[in-house]
Amino acid sequence: MTPAPYLLRLAQTAVTLVLLWCLSLPALAIELEQVKNGFPDARRLVDAESDLPVQAVMNGDEVLGYVFESVDIAPIPAYSGKPVNLLVGIDPAGQLTLAEVLDHSEPIMLVGIPEEKLQNFAGAHTNYSVSDNPKIGDNLDAISGATVTVIVVNDTIMRAARQVAASLGIIEDPSAQPAATVKADVFEEADWQTLTGDGTIRRLRLTHGQVDEAFVGTAAENYMRGQPEPADKTFIDLYYTYLNAPMAGRNLLGDARYEALMESLEPGEHAVALMANGDYSFKGSGYVRGGIFDRIELSQDGRTITFHDLDHQRVGRFSLDDMPRMTEKDIFIIREEASFDPGRPWQLDLLVRRASGPLDTEFTRFSADYSIPEAYVDRPEPVVERPIWVQVWYDKAFQIGVLGAGLLVLTGVMLFQDVLVRYPRIFEPLRIGFLVYTLVFIGWYALAQLSVVNILTFTHSLITDFSWSSFLIDPMMFILWSFVAVSLLLWGRGVFCGWLCPFGALQDLVNKASRKLGVKQIEVPFGLHERLWAIKYIILLVLFAISLNSLGTAEKFAEVEPFKTAITLRFQRDWPFVLYALALVAVSIFNHKFYCRYVCPLGAGLAIPSRLRLFDWLKRHRGSCGTPCQICARECEVGAIHPDGHINANECHYCLDCQVTYWDDQRCPPMVKRRKRYEKAARVSGGKVAQPFDPAASGAGSASLQRIPIHNEE
Repeated sequence: MTPAPYLLRLAQTAVTLVLLWCLSLPALAIELEQVKNGFPDARRLVDAESDLPVQAVMNGDEVLGYVFESVDIAPIPAYSGKPVNLLVGIDPAGQLTLAEVLDHSEPIMLVGIPEEKLQNFAGAHTNYSVSDNPKIGDNLDAISGATVTVIVVNDTIMRAARQVAASLGIIEDPSAQPAATVKADVFEEADWQTLTGDGTIRRLRLTHGQVDEAFVGTAAENYMRGQPEPADKTFIDLYYTYLNAPMAGRNLLGDARYEALMESLEPGEHAVALMANGDYSFKGSGYVRGGIFDRIELSQDGRTITFHDLDHQRVGRFSLDDMPRMTEKDIFIIREEASFDPGRPWQLDLLVRRASGPLDTEFTRFSADYSIPEAYVDRPEPVVERPIWVQVWYDKAFQIGVLGAGLLVLTGVMLFQDVLVRYPRIFEPLRIGFLVYTLVFIGWYALAQLSVVNILTFTHSLITDFSWSSFLIDPMMFILWSFVAVSLLLWGRGVFCGWLCPFGALQDLVNKASRKLGVKQIEVPFGLHERLWAIKYIILLVLFAISLNSLGTAEKFAEVEPFKTAITLRFQRDWPFVLYALALVAVSIFNHKFYCRYVCPLGAGLAIPSRLRLFDWLKRHRGSCGTPCQICARECEVGAIHPDGHINANECHYCLDCQVTYWDDQRCPPMVKRRKRYEKAARVSGGKVAQPFDPAASGAGSASLQRIPIHNEE
């Protein structure tokens, strides 16, 4: 018997023993030393009396304040698509005392911008109370080149701190108050002059002189300034309104478009319209797909509302004939998680940025108020707010839909594999297309690359304080892991490794391209190849052992995975990481998925539970498979077929190439014999030479084919 099964059994035994030992370890939590910067007299941490994951900071019996991680309270997606996690502390009066960045995935902060700048920006919030509304440009200095990131950090700190303060009774929770709803029956036709006169539509007009005056005394006052514009020239003439109210929305959009807009909104969502003329654009051109509009914000009751690209809709024209010509006309959607109350006053903020140095900028903010006419709203009973993870799932509805469709296709491929592999002209393009989908959408767009870190985190959560909400916060990861868990039982780990791993897809596509170009492949002898399998299991055990002492340290050593560099950060990282990832991709030119076969600890982690799979779907039942026929073994690109013909399911990537060969009547010896007998029988029965045998057309299981004796060939 080969040594690989013994090594695997040894690995399983070691993991089991380590897990049993782990059960006696204390639960992981915020460490006391972490809170000393905000609470120098802290002596211990205890769970606070809150429905949120908050810890009270104690000095004897005195409560000094409360600390929490923002990702548990307000996981707001940043530029990378993932939230910035901060350690935040407040005192019993609601004063912010601590704000430190614990973790982030912002590529812009990893290439050229020092980490301390983001830490200093977060720390500046300790000058404020949870009831304040510190804004970039007014009170907080932005980081040049990372505007979106700092807007999200600002919003994350203040939103999370207010939620915690409200849960502890320090402040009243504004979202718990009865919210106004729009009266759908209040409508009459009105012109532009009427709507602007009664306050339905509000206006903010700025001249160049007013904007120049706002920068007087700052570093941006005269930096790189050319000939100034005339002081009375219009900088921006901006109109804005709340569209859910029929008096505004129906008059501006017309009946059909208003009804379509209202139907597109989810419960608790609202729409506002912005229209403008002038030299300054309220949209700008700096936002990107998945990004944030960094020139406009809404605020209400101290809460800041920012807009992502998916919250934006362009408007070709409005229906009011007497409306002035506008160069910009747009609709922005306020999502349900903002807890927006149309009956309470809100504020539109316009941010203006100017260069103050080669790499620095200054912000100033111009604000305009809005209060809806009272006749347009009434006050219903309070509505229970959705959990945070539900809000995140609504935010990522598009990504979830596309991922769900892809997983549905993959499920169909797996269930009907015996049919698909008989049609290689359909199956092969389908597989290549799915690999592209995995790399581009799952990896580079949705940033849903699974990692061995997820396994370590999940294991720790089972031992300590498991919570479904923590895993539901990232819907893409949750859905993928759920699918992987099911696929492990049905097919083994190969479905993920061969179809759903973005870095695996990248290697696979690179190798396919190199083979098309005639690049000679380098393969190691099977005896050595079999022993190299053990490397990834050893790496997994080392990482797991390190994680028992420090999960953070284990995550650093988990950089043996190139996933973060190649997929999550799209190679935008320091050169040693990029060089390592590129080297592994380059190796795949000459050796198919070298990293996956020998190094990947995630693959090793999935191989262990996949031993529990319920079915063996891959066909290897013909008597000649392995002895003497070695066609499939030689052509298996990951070397998962042993010389005796059996498939090692722990190493198989489920590419199904062997199944294509299994039904190929031109290459598989038993199928070749079957084809020849069929053709011979057809010649005898028809008295003439038949058409060449086509198993795809006739079906390998057709009645005429089954009548031909095959003896022990299958």
